[in-house]
Amino acid sequence: MMKNGQHGTKDQSEEAGSSTPAASARSPEKRKRVVRLWCDGCYDMVHYGHSNQLRQAKSMGDYLIVGVHTDAEISKHKGPPVFTQEERYKMVRAIKWVDEIVEGAPYVTTLETLDKYNCDFCVHGDDITLTVDGKDTYAEVKQAGRYRECKRTQGVSTTDLVGRMLLMTKAHHSNMDNTDYQQHTDNFGKGATAHSPWTGVSQFLQTSQKIIQFASAKEPQPGDTIIYVAGAFDLFHIGHVDFLEMVYKQAERAYVIVGLHFDQEVNRYKGKNYPIMNIHERTLSVLACRYVSEVVIGAPYAVASAQMLDADGDDKSASWSVEVPIVYIQFLNKQC
Repeated sequence: MMKNGQHGTKDQSEEAGSSTPAASARSPEKRKRVVRLWCDGCYDMVHYGHSNQLRQAKSMGDYLIVGVHTDAEISKHKGPPVFTQEERYKMVRAIKWVDEIVEGAPYVTTLETLDKYNCDFCVHGDDITLTVDGKDTYAEVKQAGRYRECKRTQGVSTTDLVGRMLLMTKAHHSNMDNTDYQQHTDNFGKGATAHSPWTGVSQFLQTSQKIIQFASAKEPQPGDTIIYVAGAFDLFHIGHVDFLEMVYKQAERAYVIVGLHFDQEVNRYKGKNYPIMNIHERTLSVLACRYVSEVVIGAPYAVASAQMLDADGDDKSASWSVEVPIVYIQFLNKQC
C-alpha cells in the first residue's frame, strides 16, 4: 500500500498465514493472529462519513477489506449511482484505512463471501441496508454472529450532499461583509444541531478529537520532500484523488500538505453557492486521503515563498524544523 496509508500489507499477509514454517519460527508476539475485517457498500460520492465508517471498522481489527458494488447491482437495488464503478473503486482505494478492495462485491453479504476473503467479521454502520425486495442484506452474517456495528456519522450522507447541491441558493454567501455572517463563519458554532442561516444545511462541527482520529500524526523526516498544494477541495471527488496522487508521486518520499481555504474565500473566487461543504467537512475529507500527510485549515489564497519556508514569519525553526526540501505546487483554485 502507499506510504501515507500507514498500512503495510506484506507483514500483515505473512502474519495471517501463521501455519507456514516462517510464521511458526516467529516469536509468540509475532505469531499473534491477524483479525481481518470486511466492509462493503456503494461508496457513491465518497465523503467523510464513508471514511469515518472505514476508520471505525479498521480500529476493530488489523486488516480491512472493502467490497464495492457494481453499477448494475446498485441500480437493481437502489437506483443508478452518480459515479461509475471504476471511479468508486479508485475513491475507496484512496482512503488511508483501506488495505484492500474487492471490485464487484455482491450486494447481499454472505458467510461465503467472508470465508472467501478469510474475514472474521463484517462491519457496517447502524443504519439498515435492504435489498430490492426489502430483506436485510446482512441477515446471514448477523445470525452467524459475524457482524459488528459502528456508529453512523451524523450530518452527512450521499442523499444529503445531492440535496445541498439542488436546494442551496446562489446568494447564500452574498453577505460576506455582514457582521452576523462573519461571526457565523468564524465561529465553530454552538452545537451539532445548529443550521446555517444562509443555507439551512446542518452546520457540521468536528471536534479536536475527530481531527486527531483522521490525522496521520506523522512529522516530516530528513530526506522527505514537503509539497504544498492549496484549494477548496469541495465535494472531494475522483479529480482531487487523481491530482493528489500525481502530487504524491512527484518525489520518492513525499510529505504532502494541503492548504484549505475558508468558506468565504472559496465563495469569493468560485461564486454562486460554493462551497457545498464547509471548512470543517472539507478538512476531514482531505485528511482521509492516503496521499495527504497534513492539512492547513484556513490557508491564504496567495502564499509567499517566505511563508512557505517559515510559517511563523520570524522564527526560522518554527514551521518544519527538519532539513527537508520544500516544493510548492499551486493547484488552480477553479479546478479543486
